[in-house]
Amino acid sequence: MRGRFITLEGGEGSGKSTQARRIADWLRARGRIVVLTREPGGTPLAEAIRTLALQRWDEGMTPTTELLLMFAARSAHVHALIEPHLAAGHDVVCDRFVDSSYAYQGAGKGVDVRHLAALEALVLPKLKPDLTFVLDLPVEQGLRRAHARGQNNRFEDEARPFFERVREAFLARAADEPQRCVVIDARADADTVFDAIVAVLEQRL
Repeated sequence: MRGRFITLEGGEGSGKSTQARRIADWLRARGRIVVLTREPGGTPLAEAIRTLALQRWDEGMTPTTELLLMFAARSAHVHALIEPHLAAGHDVVCDRFVDSSYAYQGAGKGVDVRHLAALEALVLPKLKPDLTFVLDLPVEQGLRRAHARGQNNRFEDEARPFFERVREAFLARAADEPQRCVVIDARADADTVFDAIVAVLEQRL
């Protein structure tokens, strides 16, 4: 029996990593074998690409280069970790997946959606999450949280309009795929957010 693939999406400071850990623990408590992972990253090769993608470069990084690095990491991640575990019947909980590319490199940085769709078809011809939680909160609140936690990578150099476009893209994708995506209000404390997530898990799983 194939495992279940659950992803978490959202802007900076939305609490994805915290909630991903809690979801994994919730599933394990119910007897599931669970792999907790993240994007970009998740395997040694993908983590090495993550370092390249997120650090600042004096020469800069074009949106196209960034997009290709993200999908290169994703290809390694899917091949070496996600697909083998799903095939073995294990659940996979992933902090970010392909929706983030559509939001950050697509809506945020203006890469044509046709290029994104072509890369998705190449790298993920048959793989889609079974359930995606979109953790949503106002951009200013999210950035305050991220800065308070000491998160610091190249994306934080972007201006507020960039993050507004990212947020709108996540919400639009959730609206387009309601069978897969559930928007969770992430403005509240972590316990309240997790209660809302558990209500969905109990209903859908």
